[in-house]
Amino acid sequence: MITIGRKDKIDLPELGFFNIDAKVDTGAYGSALHCHHVEVVERDGNPILSFKMFDPSHPEYDDKVLYFEDFSDKTVKSSSGQAEHRYTIKAKVVIFKKKRVVEFSLTDRKEMKYPVLLGRKFLRNRYVVDVQQVDISYNLKKSKL
Repeated sequence: MITIGRKDKIDLPELGFFNIDAKVDTGAYGSALHCHHVEVVERDGNPILSFKMFDPSHPEYDDKVLYFEDFSDKTVKSSSGQAEHRYTIKAKVVIFKKKRVVEFSLTDRKEMKYPVLLGRKFLRNRYVVDVQQVDISYNLKKSKL
């Protein structure tokens, strides 16, 4: 298994974002992305999920609307213990030079320190978490540039 720290930087190439801070959270089952203006719109009679990544206060915010035809919705338990309805998407994540498709729930994380949360479902059978470490994958990536 690969050692990952309590936080790292990930790439979301399909979404056009690179070196995004992600919190590794063994207390969370799923993974989450910080988004706003999340809504289902209709295009040619088909439902399409639209949203904007981050929020205007985030340095990577670009006001670009992203669209996903393949999405689902589910009820998840928030960090405060409340059941919430959230839309989910699958997106490629690059970490430790490997691409993985990860399911993310879309939620407002502006009050949180990190815009991305990587939960146990992401970590399972691949990573062991060393809470004293940070940016292990990112530092490997930088050293190879």
